[in-house]
Amino acid sequence: MSQQLGGQPIIILRQGTTRNRGQEAQNSNIAAAKAVANAVRSTLGPKGMDKMLIDGMGDIVITNDGATILKQMDIEHPAAKMMVEIAKTQDDEVGDGTTSAVVIAGELLTKAESLLSRKVHPTVIAEGYQQAAAKALEILSAIAISVKPTDGAMLTHVAETAISGKGAEAYKGLLCGIVVRAVMMVVDPDGTVDIGHVNVQKKVGGKVEDTEIIEGMVIDKERAHPGMPRVVKNAKVLLLNAALEYKKTEVNAKINISRPDQVQAFVDEDEQMVHTMADKIAASGATVVFCQKGIDDTAQHYLAKAGIFAARRVKKSDIENLARATGAAVVNSIDAITPGDLGTAGLVEEKKLSGQEMIYVSGCKNPKAVSIIIRGGSEHVIDELERGMHDALMVVSDVIRDKKIVAGGGAPETELSLQLRSYASTVGGRNQLAIEAFASALEIIPRSIAENAGLDPIDMIVAIRAAHEAGHRTFGLDVYEGKPVDMLKAGIVEPLRVKTQAIMSAAEAAVMILRIDDVIASSKAAGPAGGMPPGGMGGMPPGMGDY
Repeated sequence: MSQQLGGQPIIILRQGTTRNRGQEAQNSNIAAAKAVANAVRSTLGPKGMDKMLIDGMGDIVITNDGATILKQMDIEHPAAKMMVEIAKTQDDEVGDGTTSAVVIAGELLTKAESLLSRKVHPTVIAEGYQQAAAKALEILSAIAISVKPTDGAMLTHVAETAISGKGAEAYKGLLCGIVVRAVMMVVDPDGTVDIGHVNVQKKVGGKVEDTEIIEGMVIDKERAHPGMPRVVKNAKVLLLNAALEYKKTEVNAKINISRPDQVQAFVDEDEQMVHTMADKIAASGATVVFCQKGIDDTAQHYLAKAGIFAARRVKKSDIENLARATGAAVVNSIDAITPGDLGTAGLVEEKKLSGQEMIYVSGCKNPKAVSIIIRGGSEHVIDELERGMHDALMVVSDVIRDKKIVAGGGAPETELSLQLRSYASTVGGRNQLAIEAFASALEIIPRSIAENAGLDPIDMIVAIRAAHEAGHRTFGLDVYEGKPVDMLKAGIVEPLRVKTQAIMSAAEAAVMILRIDDVIASSKAAGPAGGMPPGGMGGMPPGMGDY
């Protein structure tokens, strides 16, 4: 980048900096974003295919989850990275619809490209897209169907739709039943759901059918001492956030010992201190102790003698979930334990699972935290099952929270497309072109579902559109029958929030990419001459010296 001043060029950018401007910059960004959308498009729908991703270390991931695919891909182009962000946001917010969001964004940019070639200004397209997205959210709210959060059958349908097309689909009856039970147990009285209270454990071995839900917690720990009981029935559970070990002396305290018997007295005093702690725990009536901190050998011995089951260094998140499952309070001081702080569990036992000891805390009354143990023949199978179950857990919690669903199978996108076309004609001007482009772009979802199922996309879109024009708002594509079917009756339904988030994210990303007309990329910082390390000063990572 340079300016002429009296015939002398003035360089204002560092040597090696590249700059793309105007149409060239837009074409480059749109092409990169479309490439990302095309990479995941073949995974969409119940007959979508999977991707195998191999990282630099040779680790393999096999999945058709859009967010996972994009996370694993080593993407360099800045516009393509923005598409990855859409998928990440969609996954974090609603847990499903990641592929749809990216594919819609890619199609919005494809439609924008043809408008740009017809000399429609990017800001006009951006404005039209924003108007269309706002109208789309209005239409979605109008066509959404209310459901009761206690309607287990409908929640199961929502979970099954999320799992369709994934590796977990073959077992969706079992898995979706588990997911709905788990979410309904952890719902708080005010109707909020945090799926962090559903603790998912993966264990290679056995069959997928061995996957089970535990009405309580499963913790990846073992008993602190082999002398402790392996099984405790009708357990009184103490959750402790304090160390069961003698307190070390403060900072640099000095202890003067002048006679040999004082050494023994000092050691005895330490042991007595730990003995007193163990006695206080036993006196509280606790039969099971989960400690967030350490339990030293002496304390383990005394607890084992008292017949108390104890586990040490339990994660904070597990302690919090144990509190919800058993009704116990987390105690921060051994001196502060009261019988009211103890929780209850029908059974606490140590079991071996795939060669590893685990602690099962089950038989809890009205547990507000539960565990799911996923089993399967290989790590890749289990990882894909976990991704499918995560999506199902998220969508069920979305429906419980919002109490709104829409039909699946491309039905809402077709309805939006029709209504947005009608809306475009009322807007007029150049914005009308952008709104019509937005309407056409939404049909990429039923088109992709049809293509991935080996059906003729044009015939299918015409058939679905005809059904919607005849007033059948919930008709979408049944890929098994190859014709439009009432998705609501077929039980193919999705949370409203998944659709609104996908359309909002896609429109925002497309608008942001369209508004860029200048890409200035700095060159990679090179190390200075004179034997300095390539990373810059003192072995700093590349680029750090620029700040």
